[in-house]
Amino acid sequence: MTPFPGYPFTSHWYDHPTGLRQHYLDEGTGAPVLFLHGNPSWSYLWRRPILALRDRYRCLAPDHIGMGLSDKPAADRYRHTLASRVDDLDALTTHLIEDRGVPDHGWTLVMHDWGGPIGMAWAGRHPDRVARLVVLNTAAFPNPHGERVRPELRLPLWLLRRTPLGARLFLRHNAFARGATWRPLGVRRRMPAAVRAAFLAPYARPEHRLAIQLFVHDIPLTPQDPAWPILRDTGRALDLFADRPVLIGWGLRDPVFDPAMLAEWRRRLPRARTHVYRRAGHYVLEDVHEHLVPAICDFLWDTA
Repeated sequence: MTPFPGYPFTSHWYDHPTGLRQHYLDEGTGAPVLFLHGNPSWSYLWRRPILALRDRYRCLAPDHIGMGLSDKPAADRYRHTLASRVDDLDALTTHLIEDRGVPDHGWTLVMHDWGGPIGMAWAGRHPDRVARLVVLNTAAFPNPHGERVRPELRLPLWLLRRTPLGARLFLRHNAFARGATWRPLGVRRRMPAAVRAAFLAPYARPEHRLAIQLFVHDIPLTPQDPAWPILRDTGRALDLFADRPVLIGWGLRDPVFDPAMLAEWRRRLPRARTHVYRRAGHYVLEDVHEHLVPAICDFLWDTA
């Protein structure tokens, strides 16, 4: 068991062929539900829906390499790219199916932030495995604003991606992860001190914050960025899932995943069941868990 509040789970580990060890949760039995976090969170984000679902479903929640309780390699040992994340997920899910008895079909993907591009790129490789989608403040397609970065994000992104100050903010001060736990950047409801400490615990040392920094560097803003082709192809492949049940749960006060991205999801997956939370921010599960977790449960039970 781990010492984090509301996270009474047994840790599991997968040893990648690269020698890196990936942490994941494997709770309950039944049809698999795969929870994919983004940056700068980790599997702690999923504690409430896992507790609500594990009596009826097999809940699987990995920490991406460099994140959460997984190994945190230096840049010369691991390519911190979207392509690497998708390959990691493919290796882990293959292990779960071949060695741990997880069914090879009937998967539900629950995705937040970078979990969307990672999860949907993986789903594009294995569309027959995926039965349902749960989409929470994420994207799996190029920015609907085009290559134009919204004015309020231009300076922060430039500082974080292009300047020595950005490196210091990430590595020395952990500003990105800290900011995500404060109002109004990541949440609109005050996060309890113990919960905030749990979100930050894996990133207590500067050398453990590298993946947070490089996730931001890998954001595909233009076709020249390395992750752009994967994101473009993932968006094109969304048509493969137009006939699957989809739940969208969206916090409208997210400074990055804005209403235009929600509208793009609804355009591409018009049959989706949508819950919009006007007072919720990026960590929508923290702000409105009392509404969103029951909505996820009802969706899974209604579409079983």
